[in-house]
Amino acid sequence: MRTVERYISRQLRFPVIAAILALTAVAMLSQSLNQLDVIVERGQSAWVLLKISFLALPQLTSLVFPIAIFVGTLVALNRLHNEHEIVACYASGMSLWRIASPVLRLGVYITMLSLAMNLFIQPAASRLMRQELYNVKTDLASSLIREGDFSTTQSGLTIYVQRIDQNGLLRQIFIRTPGGDGMDRTYSAKEGRILRKDGTSSLVMRKGSMQQVSDKGVLNHLTFEEYAFDITNYFSSDDFLHYKESDRWMHELFYPNMAMDWERGNWKKLFAEGHSRLASPLYNIAFVLLATLGVLGGRFSRSGYTKRIMIVSSIAAGVRILGFGVEAACNNSAGMNFMQYVIPLTLIFLCAKTIYKNDRIKGAKSSTQLIELSPLSSGGQSR
Repeated sequence: MRTVERYISRQLRFPVIAAILALTAVAMLSQSLNQLDVIVERGQSAWVLLKISFLALPQLTSLVFPIAIFVGTLVALNRLHNEHEIVACYASGMSLWRIASPVLRLGVYITMLSLAMNLFIQPAASRLMRQELYNVKTDLASSLIREGDFSTTQSGLTIYVQRIDQNGLLRQIFIRTPGGDGMDRTYSAKEGRILRKDGTSSLVMRKGSMQQVSDKGVLNHLTFEEYAFDITNYFSSDDFLHYKESDRWMHELFYPNMAMDWERGNWKKLFAEGHSRLASPLYNIAFVLLATLGVLGGRFSRSGYTKRIMIVSSIAAGVRILGFGVEAACNNSAGMNFMQYVIPLTLIFLCAKTIYKNDRIKGAKSSTQLIELSPLSSGGQSR
């Protein structure tokens, strides 16, 4: 029996892992499209877009894992049924629970992995993503410098770049800095590059010149081979880094600092996020039991279980949508947080109860068939 259980477990791994990878790729593509303005409007590189999309993935595991394990389990069990391997398991004396035990163990493993990601990996990755988005948002130098356009900041600095290469090199630069009493200063350079260090940004220009009219009306002209122009003060921003509820650690969610205005006004959202991280992994066990019920939890059918699979798929979609609705309602009512646990636990209980009931019915039928066959066998021996 252990050999059969290990065989079923091996048959489950590939469909589940394939479903996880496929849904993760879709989620990453969707996240990349949402953050496409990072490149289009902010002038960032493709690496920044890829980094932000990758850091957002741990937050999506609570949605990806239950769907992936549900689809993978349905595919694996349905294939085993079509190849009559499930029938062979029943014929060898295995109970329904014994066949489902490898599936349930896989669900428990993924539940533990999902819980670990919710508690530790997600807040760490979300904080790094928030920091990266903050850097992009406050990188006004890259966002305001447009190829072939004159751009003027609120401080009065005007900058023009004829061309921007893919490696970030600026070609044919013109800069005008404001000065008192018309004492403006202009810079022109053949090429340059923006360098960032310790929170400051400098435009390093090469092969250029600087012009300024002095207070005596004399034009001062200076040529340089390389000149570092500090643009931090001209591109200053009053934004500050703020961590949302998805970026916070568990102790920050359940024990917010009420001295802070934002946390005092959003403590219900913080509580809802904390309970969601603890409750969402339960959907992995619920969905793996529901998928098992869709294939094995009913009468044997030679034509397949398409109708039953469609029913359990509709139930899974409805339950998950209900879970999202309850989570949204908990943002305004802290007393409803217990419902985040009730929904998956109820589905787990109902699926386990139905599987147990069907297992007893099949066991009773097998015993009845054995009792009916015994007199025939003894009678054949007497004759």
